[in-house]
Formats: sequence, structure tokens, C-alpha cells
Amino acid sequence: MVDLVPIPLGVLCTRLFRELALKRSAFDLPQKFFVQAAPGRDLSVSFHGRRVATPFGPAAGPHTQMAQNIVSSWLAGGRVIELKTVQIKDRLELSRPCIDVETVGFNVEWSQELTLEQSLEEYVKAAMLIEMLKADGVVTGLDETVFDMSVGYDLAGIRSERVRAFMAGMMDASAVVERLRAEIPDEWARFRDLAFPTRLSDTLTLSTFHGCPPEEIEKIAAFLLEEVGIDVIVKLNPTLLGREQLTTLLRERLGYTELTVPDAAFDKDATWTQVTGFVDRLGLLADKLGRRFGVKFSNTLVVNNHKSFFAAAETNMYLSGPPLHPIAIALVDRFRKEFGDRFPISFSAGIDEGNFSDAVALGLTPVTVCTNFLKPGGYRRGYRFFQVLTARMAELGADDIDTYVIKAFGKAEAALDTLGLSPEQTAACKAALTAGGDLRAAAGSAFAAWVSAARLLNTTAYAAQVAASTRYNAAEHATPPKKINSNLVLFDCLTCDKCIPVCPNDANFTFAIPPGETPIERLMKTADGWTAEPIGTLVLQKPRQIGTFADACNECGTCDVLCPEDGGPYLVKPMFFGSRTAFDDAPRRDGFVLERIEGGMRMVGRFAGRVVRLEVPGAGPRVRYAGEGFDLTLDPADPAGTVEGTAEGTIDLGYFRIMEKILAAVTAPQAVNFVTAGLERAGSPA
Repeated sequence: MVDLVPIPLGVLCTRLFRELALKRSAFDLPQKFFVQAAPGRDLSVSFHGRRVATPFGPAAGPHTQMAQNIVSSWLAGGRVIELKTVQIKDRLELSRPCIDVETVGFNVEWSQELTLEQSLEEYVKAAMLIEMLKADGVVTGLDETVFDMSVGYDLAGIRSERVRAFMAGMMDASAVVERLRAEIPDEWARFRDLAFPTRLSDTLTLSTFHGCPPEEIEKIAAFLLEEVGIDVIVKLNPTLLGREQLTTLLRERLGYTELTVPDAAFDKDATWTQVTGFVDRLGLLADKLGRRFGVKFSNTLVVNNHKSFFAAAETNMYLSGPPLHPIAIALVDRFRKEFGDRFPISFSAGIDEGNFSDAVALGLTPVTVCTNFLKPGGYRRGYRFFQVLTARMAELGADDIDTYVIKAFGKAEAALDTLGLSPEQTAACKAALTAGGDLRAAAGSAFAAWVSAARLLNTTAYAAQVAASTRYNAAEHATPPKKINSNLVLFDCLTCDKCIPVCPNDANFTFAIPPGETPIERLMKTADGWTAEPIGTLVLQKPRQIGTFADACNECGTCDVLCPEDGGPYLVKPMFFGSRTAFDDAPRRDGFVLERIEGGMRMVGRFAGRVVRLEVPGAGPRVRYAGEGFDLTLDPADPAGTVEGTAEGTIDLGYFRIMEKILAAVTAPQAVNFVTAGLERAGSPA
């Protein structure tokens, strides 16, 4: 298993604000894709009674685990950040690769890959960075943000001391905030006195996945409402549709005939009768306590693993993306036919730019995304979501989300007719509709009921629309990304940059090396001194190269799936570790680590398991190149004429030339990446 390594706040600050200044981007998300307030459009909604600036957010998953993920999700417009699900089992052995978005979406990962304590600190760092961005005016007018915790998967784990400590830390993060203030670099000392939020979260989405006992769901939610004292959403599973309806929809209606939902998924999950019973009771309990309760549709769908992408030991995989959308919408429709608009519903299932505005029009809050952000463009896709939404609002003459809900599906008059208003008030509302007037003013105290009625009618209309649509069918999503039948190597590729935005953790990056040819020599120690023999040439044809920052790479496989070439960028391209400890802890991963030494830099490299070292002093042309069986100093411009030191046998300078070029590139004055940010924050020389 590959471990993620949290990046220190000082390194994150340095990377973020240097990148904004030098490249007009943040964690490789170009500034032109930052979602800004739309003039004349109020996109805010209510979530658990708290105002949030948009109805959008990242779903609990790969985009809400590391601080840089969360910041990128926020810049992409997310204002309800559903944090990665945590559980008491935080030392899981997870197989790799774990995410396959070749066509739709499949994964085999579980909850957080960090410890509970690391997760808490990542979420605090993210909140602090967001406050810094607000203070710097990077995004304006969309301030209100909620961090929503997510936990699973059984009562004993959630009641455990460590999970309770995690939740308590999220509700009062003052100690972590104060400790991290000191890590803000001097260059950005102006941020140290910001009023960083310390009550990071007091809402929670309960995941009922991965074998969560159905009979415990109500007990867990009641515990969270009563004893922890937070507002709760219960995230429900697609199996609620029932075996017959779900199988018919997935295999016959949508055409995913190769997918089979195992019987155990239905046997172990809560039934519709169980869910409607505990939802009703939990709603009453929340009302009694003055808390809020809702549901979410939906978790991913368990299917048998019939592919070769994941490890053979993984018998199941979890379906997401387009086919999950009609399944979850059918559940929303069924739920609202049972409960009306009594309970708020949040949503995550196959959301893309083509249906985001429809989901918003159903009054779903938040509408969250995961699989779509794993497609080409990554976080950039959020910008398009809001372009489509605001354009549709403008077309309808809707200045806010509630008015948009009323108008979106042409059900405004039908919804109005269900309210039993006086003929005069009904006429005033209809006149406002016709003339583009103020619906709030016309409806007065009945406006909220009008919005609620529209949500229900919109849901019925949209459910029918989705059921008749072919856009979620298997045939529409059967074409994998194009491959060009060539293999990746260490240097040079298409440099299409697809691997950079699709990485949720921003692990992949580019660095510049001037194209050209460099002779490679073999040095040999003789009785008379040293001799050199030409053995090849290092050829670089492209001005930009791709690298991977190991600490942020969990080998999920997404960049490999979407790369036009074979081999996987995260497996083939130069890999950089953030510390010597991280380098030493991953002996099977070839790569590099850079360290400051007195007056210069040390670069340690591992090639096919063999470790070599390059030391470049601050002054003078000579460098030190050493490894097992040799320790040399030489002038790179004339190795044969300047070499001194000891060696057992011949020394191939191929690795030396590779490291020499990489070191110069990633530490160039204009280079912006986690490697250089880490070196800058490294403190005193080693």
C-alpha cells in the first residue's frame, strides 16, 4: 500500500500564494476557472439552516481528503464541503489502483487514507487556507461555506474515543488552529492574525455503506443528534430501490448487462420499510431537540468486479457516475412521494454540467460531485456547472435559487394552485409570473410553500424525463479514452497535461528542461588515472516534462486511465518525495528527494532500487556524485578531465546526467511546485 503524506501548512502556503503570483493558478487550477459571484444572481441556499453561498460541493471522496483537494474544490465553487468519510479503522490496507473512470466510474477504496488525527489537521489546514484566500480577495462574494463531516460505519466505531475526539476537534479546533498559525511563513505573516474558524463543523453526513448494520442506523443518528449535538444527514444506498426494480433499471433499461449487484448487497442493506420508519422517527427526534435531520441519495452501488483493472482479490467494486443518476433520481422521487418536502435532501449521483442545474431546480442541497471531477479537466469542470446554471437562471429571469426552483420546469402555476391561496393572492402571483415581477413580494408568507410545492412537481417531472432519456445508457458511455499505442518513458511524452488536472491531490506537475542532446560517458579508474568512454546520449525533445509528487500520490490510477500513452504517469515519470523519511519509507518506488546542504543542494535518487547521490555546492563548478561502490567529485562540463575519488569498477554517468537536469529544472527561479515550496520552507541547512 502507498501512504499519503500530509503536506505541512507552510509548504501549502508557499506553493499556493507563489503560484497565484507567478502563474495565476492555484494547485494547478487556472484562475480563470475560479468560480466567482455572478452579478445579479444570488446562488445562496440554506443547508441545515445555515446560509451557504452556492448549492454545490464535492462529495465525500478523493476531492475532500487532503487540504489542497478541499481548497481546489472550494475554488471550483463548492460551498458545502462534504469531507472524506472517516472511521475508527484508519489503518486499512487498500489495494492499488483503486479508481477506474475509463467509461463510467468504479472504485475499490474505502474511507480515509489518513489517520483520524491527520484528517482533522488536513481539514483545519484547508479551512485556514480558504480564509487566507478570502482575505487576499482571490474570490469575492461567495464567502459562506460549510464543512460537513462524514463518518461511518457502525455504532461502536462512531462511539469510540478516537472518533468522538475527531468530532469534538471539528467542533472546537481552536488548539489546532493556534498551533498551525505559527507555521504560516513570514512572507505571509499578514494572515497569522486572521479570525480563522474554530468551530469547523457541526453538521454530519452518516455513511451507511460498507456493511453498516441497518438496525444500527437509527441508533447512530440518534446518538449524533442527542449526545454529540449536531445536525445529521443519513446517506442511503441505491439498493433501496429493491432487487427487481434496480436490476431491471440497471441491466435492461440502461443496458449495463455486464454489471451484477450481488445478493449480499440487498440482504445486508436497509429495506425501504426500515428506512421510512427510522426517517420518520429521527425527524421527530430532531424536531424535539431543535436539531435538523435529512437524507442523501446516494452512496455508490456495489457490483461484482468483472474487470481486470483492480486487483483480483477485490471481488466487489463500487459503481458511480452516469448510471447512478437515474437510480438515485428514482429514489428521490419515491422518497418525496412518501414524505413530500418534509425532509431536506442532498444529492450525489452522476452529476455533470448537463444535469447540475436540473438537480438544483429540485431543491436538492447540496448537489455534490465526485466522478465528474475525475474526468479530463478535473476541478475546472466546476466553472462550467455554474456557467450553465446562471445562464439558465438569466433565461428564466430568476435572480435567486428559490425563484429559479419555481420557474425551472414550468410548474409554477401548477404549484401555486396546490396552495389554496385566496383568488386575489393567486392572481397577484400569476401576474408577477407573467410580467417577470417579484414572486416573493407577490406571494408574501406563502412564498416558501410555493417553492416547496414546485420542488415536488419538478421532481416528478424530472424523474419522468430521466427515465425516458438515453443519455445515461451504457451505449452512451462505452467509449474509453483514446490510446495511441506507445509507452511512457522517463522523459518526453505527448505533454497533453491530462494527468495534471485529473489528479485530485495535485500530485502531477510540469517542469521545464531545454530540449537537446547530452552525451553520456562511462568512467573507469586505471593505474594511470581515469579514462572515459562514450556509451550513449540523453535526448530530450520536449520543453516541458511531467513529474509526480510522491507524498500526494496514492497510486489511484486515474492519470493512467486517461493518459493517451501506456504505463501510467505515476509509475513512469520522475517521482519526487517531500522528505528523506518519505523516500526511505517507500523503497519500492523509484524517485528523488531534494535536501538543502550547507551552501547548496543534495539530490538523492533511486533507479531500479539503486540509490545514488548528487551534491551541488553553492559555488564552484565541481559536484559530488556517489553511490554504492563509488564516491566522486567532478566538473559536469568535463567529467573525464576533472574526476577525482574512488570507485569499484566502471561508473555509468547516465543517472548523473538525468539528476543534473532534473535538479536544475525543478529548482529554477520560476519553478512552482511542492518540491520547491518544501525546500523553501525547509529551514536551516541540513
